[in-house]
Amino acid sequence: MNPLASIGRVFLAFLQVTGRLTLFTVEAVSHCLRPPIYGRLILQQMLRIGYFSLPVVGLTAFFTGGALCLQIYLGGNRFGSEAFVPQIVVLGITRELGPVIAGLMFAGRVAAAIAAEIGTMRVTEQIDALTTLSTNPMKYLVSPRLIAAVVSLPVLVAIADSIGVFGGYAVATRSLGFNGAVYLRNTAEYVTQQDVVSGLAKAAAFGFIVALMGCYNGFNSKGGAQGVGAATTNAVVSASILILAANYALTSLFFAH
Repeated sequence: MNPLASIGRVFLAFLQVTGRLTLFTVEAVSHCLRPPIYGRLILQQMLRIGYFSLPVVGLTAFFTGGALCLQIYLGGNRFGSEAFVPQIVVLGITRELGPVIAGLMFAGRVAAAIAAEIGTMRVTEQIDALTTLSTNPMKYLVSPRLIAAVVSLPVLVAIADSIGVFGGYAVATRSLGFNGAVYLRNTAEYVTQQDVVSGLAKAAAFGFIVALMGCYNGFNSKGGAQGVGAATTNAVVSASILILAANYALTSLFFAH
């Protein structure tokens, strides 16, 4: 019976965490939709978690686009289909790699920062002080970060898509002998509105996941500095896993026929 008891404990713990996260999510979303809305805090968070993430996301997108172009060319060269490199690069960047890579970079930077900040406030009892001062911590701490992340990441992904396509263009024209005008014409003719919109919708969902995991783990951290460190790690890991799972679900929703 011991193995069954262990499985039961793990399953019950999973249900407990899932229920706690669900209640936290419902409360956070409800505060995002109800006044008052702290516009100044939202703009401040958009600057901190959005604008300051642009260099990391941009560099990652550029090198990802270049590597993707090179790999597609080398693979297509075996079958004489290297002419399709522009079309496949723009499709891969806008549909998948742009949102996913940007989301993972966003998770590594933003989820950790949010969890560390809110976790420190929790262990130093600053969140309890907010409650004492009749300020709702969910409204003051969580809502601005959720709204800022949902708004910022699609903008970052739109920029990352452009940079990623440019990375592929740079490699194709400088290293692989493609004509620049032909490459851009094939790229523009092949990409559709659905490709771009689906990637931006994924980005909004990923931004929500990143901010939610950072806030949830920070809010539930305990045990001093060690607890804050564990919350930060858990935030990044859980956000990354949920981004990949949500990417599959959204891809199935958008493109399954």
